[in-house]
Amino acid sequence: MLKLDPIRSDKVWGYENWIASVHPVAAHKDFLGQCGSEYPLLVKVIQANESLSVQVHPDDNDAVRLEGEGNRGKTECWYVLDAEPDAKLVFGLKNDSGKDYSKEELASAIKNNTLEKYLNNVSVKKGDFIFIPSGTVHAIGGGLRLLEVQQSCDLTYRLYDWGRPREVHIEKGLDVIKEDNLRPISPFENEFECNYFSLKKIPVSGGYSMMASVGKNQPSDWQLIFVISGEGTVKDRDGKIQQLKAEDIIAVSPGEKITLEGKLEIMKIMCK
Repeated sequence: MLKLDPIRSDKVWGYENWIASVHPVAAHKDFLGQCGSEYPLLVKVIQANESLSVQVHPDDNDAVRLEGEGNRGKTECWYVLDAEPDAKLVFGLKNDSGKDYSKEELASAIKNNTLEKYLNNVSVKKGDFIFIPSGTVHAIGGGLRLLEVQQSCDLTYRLYDWGRPREVHIEKGLDVIKEDNLRPISPFENEFECNYFSLKKIPVSGGYSMMASVGKNQPSDWQLIFVISGEGTVKDRDGKIQQLKAEDIIAVSPGEKITLEGKLEIMKIMCK
């Protein structure tokens, strides 16, 4: 078992903590050393004081097509840890399908700083869950703190940046928009799974024990436990006890049993 310390990256809009990563941009060395570079997920906590850029991520096939062999796409999700009363985010285009807009129309709106009228802005609150499959136009608004679980990929096409003078990737971004069958935003319903990861929210009041399944003893067999709220302790297989508080995260190796005690709400994060 490893308790991972956040790797902070300050941004123009706030900051993000990479809390479980083997990605070369910001890897947890102990996790990388024990798990290996093929662990397929990346987990962050994002603090948005201002709106992030409007982005879209390619899927696995488009990542290879546009960026070359060895690249993977990015499907991700957000769990809202905290939200100001008027917090919003961009979730798709207004008609929920970029197919109704031509690339030329959207490109013109981007260049003329008028893309806002095409964006679907949605109010969100603490506890909401947002699934962002690759190809979805999205942006995190100011006043939000999120848990983000994603494929281990740092590939982003920035479509629009609210007038800030940063590079945008119009051609590639418009090429990968899909936005089919988006799930409605709603409070998290205890469990979720997609082709890349699964999440399970578990209340702990007293004690809770778990063992990470061995499977094929691959990096993907490691499981993560993120503390949403509360306080407590975790005991590993050697009997070592560590304190836990909100936003701590631990990585559990295949076949390892751990025991949590206290009053906590946790999110179990597993690879698919």
